[in-house]
Amino acid sequence: MQLPDAAHLAQPWRIHALTPDFRLEDVWALPTSGASGDFPRLVELIAAGDPSEGGSAIARALFAIRWKLGALLGWDDPDAAPTLRDRVPAGLQNGPEFRALPFSPLYLTDDEWAGEIANRTMQGVMHLGWVPDGAGGYRGQMAVLVKPNGRFGEAYMAAIRPFRHRLVYPPMLRELGRRWRAA
Repeated sequence: MQLPDAAHLAQPWRIHALTPDFRLEDVWALPTSGASGDFPRLVELIAAGDPSEGGSAIARALFAIRWKLGALLGWDDPDAAPTLRDRVPAGLQNGPEFRALPFSPLYLTDDEWAGEIANRTMQGVMHLGWVPDGAGGYRGQMAVLVKPNGRFGEAYMAAIRPFRHRLVYPPMLRELGRRWRAA
């Protein structure tokens, strides 16, 4: 379920200090109810995910098209974009590597984890948090922060927004919920 920006902005996350020049693109409640110590399990589950497996056929096709276009047009050269790594305070551990997504882990704490993607279209952050659910438990929350690279990056982000909201995130979150319950 998509959440208002305030659900992310009201939390005392470390990510706020690292991304003042990024915009908050999305905030989602994750279907991952648990106890206070379950956050590492969520991080491992997300890092192990592969958009080419599971989820909807439409979402898998969109990811495949995006990776092909990126390779063909040179969008995904990791050396072509800056990184947030220099902004991360010393002493924070990175957390697990992503299995299939082109994200690099930035940091991990007891209740938040961030990974970044940087390419010629934009610089982005996937932020996971572990928040009280109001019923004595906890649940995952995902925020997506972006910094588009120029006009092309702005146009790219605008063009993919409806696909992300309607065709990518809903099946991805349903799949995450199934994987969470099965684990």
